[in-house]
Amino acid sequence: MTDVMLVTGGSRGIGAAICRRAAQAGWVVAVNYHGAADKAAVVVAEVEAMGRRAIAVQADTADETAVAAMYDRVAGELGPVKALVNNAGIVEKLDLHNLDAGRLRRMVEVNVIGCFLCAHQALRQMSTQMGGAGGTIVNISSRAAASGGLPRSVGYAATKGALDSFTLGLAKEAALHGVRSVAIRPGLIHSDIHVAGLGDRTAVETMARASVPMGRAGEPEEIAGLAVWLCGSEASYVTGALIDVGGGR
Repeated sequence: MTDVMLVTGGSRGIGAAICRRAAQAGWVVAVNYHGAADKAAVVVAEVEAMGRRAIAVQADTADETAVAAMYDRVAGELGPVKALVNNAGIVEKLDLHNLDAGRLRRMVEVNVIGCFLCAHQALRQMSTQMGGAGGTIVNISSRAAASGGLPRSVGYAATKGALDSFTLGLAKEAALHGVRSVAIRPGLIHSDIHVAGLGDRTAVETMARASVPMGRAGEPEEIAGLAVWLCGSEASYVTGALIDVGGGR
């Protein structure tokens, strides 16, 4: 397989796990990062060690010009994108009674507008009506979209709710272009976001034992396997789906 997968926020956590799993499945991988060039280089090396091609591509996914340039570079060096995983996202702890509009705006720009911009460019390369071969867009949402999120995370939860709506609407619009749109909604995962938000890995596990029916937090690799499967031919009839991966929580 020489199909190209672009993973935004691919330098760490769930994004890095998806890059590695994609390489195992035979994909060529474009690892997007914003500031962690060293971590992106490590992921590229891991992919190349599996015998697959990979490049690291710096871009702020909330920047329209940067996103267009990223897609041009990926297409020029690897080929047109066949699968996009919109994984890049940030969390800002915000209290509504003491709101910081600037931090909220930045979170909306990255978590929502960035996904729109990346999907727009992906559709231009994938669309069967524009000479493309079709493809898949997987949005990494969150169970917070349904639950309202952890304390002081209502803004983050709201951005993921918007991402869910976008996924459903995009599925209807993109189907005519041979493109599928799906969202994965992780629960408590040993990812950078949850570890940083709760303090450390032990705190994540403590919360999971108290609130997750399976009694544990998930691992990034448990999200990665589903993401890569959704991008493959075995999931060819899956679109417009919001898939919860939260141990029953």
